[in-house]
Amino acid sequence: MSDPIKILTVDDIASNLTALDAVLARPDVELVHANSGPQALDLLLQHEFGLAILDVHMPGMDGFELAELMRGSTRTNHIPILFLTAAGYDSQRTFKGYATGAVDFLYKPLDANILAAKVDVFVQLARQKQQLAEQLATTQRLLKANEMLMAVLAHDLRTPLSAILASTSFLERFCHDQKTAPAVERIRRSGTRMVRMVDQLLDVARLHGGRMQPAVQREDLHALCAAIVDEHESRHGKGRLLLERFGDTVATVDPGLLSQVLANLIGNALQHGDPAVPVRVRVEGTDERVTVAVSNGGAIPPDLLPHLFDAFRSGRSATESEGLGLGLHIARELAMLHGGDIEVVSREGTGTTFTVWVPRQGGV
Repeated sequence: MSDPIKILTVDDIASNLTALDAVLARPDVELVHANSGPQALDLLLQHEFGLAILDVHMPGMDGFELAELMRGSTRTNHIPILFLTAAGYDSQRTFKGYATGAVDFLYKPLDANILAAKVDVFVQLARQKQQLAEQLATTQRLLKANEMLMAVLAHDLRTPLSAILASTSFLERFCHDQKTAPAVERIRRSGTRMVRMVDQLLDVARLHGGRMQPAVQREDLHALCAAIVDEHESRHGKGRLLLERFGDTVATVDPGLLSQVLANLIGNALQHGDPAVPVRVRVEGTDERVTVAVSNGGAIPPDLLPHLFDAFRSGRSATESEGLGLGLHIARELAMLHGGDIEVVSREGTGTTFTVWVPRQGGV
């Protein structure tokens, strides 16, 4: 069971504290008494309270002064305050009470039923807050365990994968048998794809665990795209990619993470687009943001569009997919990590355009 909700009761008259005990005592509540403001401040340093019930009239530090001190501390400014007073209704005094942080006023002699009902509301709120904190702690533990599992898995998988890729490189270099060459090429492609999957799983674990922090600097997004385009042209030849630049394309970003986003979008456009239509990469800077639009001649089926950025989904059917369906999910998460986003428009006959944008000054 969860710990009892602690309620701080402050009154300089012992009989009043005893009366509160009689009305409010219950198994899921722990009443902690103080007979002065200074003693209450000491208790506030030692315990976590879900509610404070303060008598307004006390010698030395009165209830209003105590409330002001509570509101001035980050440790105690969230605690709801219920004032008790023996004085008759006074609008100015009531206004002062609310100004110092009161959530309600009750006037003596107290109605036990009303007091119990009001306190019960705050006990329930404190219980819900306690449960949310416990759920958050559990979630954080699970995320950390998941990240550790992914790290161990990646380490254990990378060793045999490295051996496989090294062996295929050796065979490609020294074995020229025409019968085995296609098999060696398939092994190399499969090994490379598995390495990419392992990297994506690690990225997802770090993103969901909040452990991927961008190292931002001023960077030209056109230059990042040019490097990716040059890399693809070295493999596919000139003419498959058209790079355009408009305006000031410098923004505050993490060049490594954003290059991962751009490489994913450009690589997907080359892989899934119409080979007869060049992939157009348009980098454009405005006053507030820099955008990169990647367009190709292919179209994405309408039923797949709403799920493109979901984890473990892809823009291809299940029978066509070759990966885990994490590439676009990670790309969008990285764009959002920069304070930006990715949007997609796809129509039959006009093609598909993925547009990633980031704020010029950086949103991280």
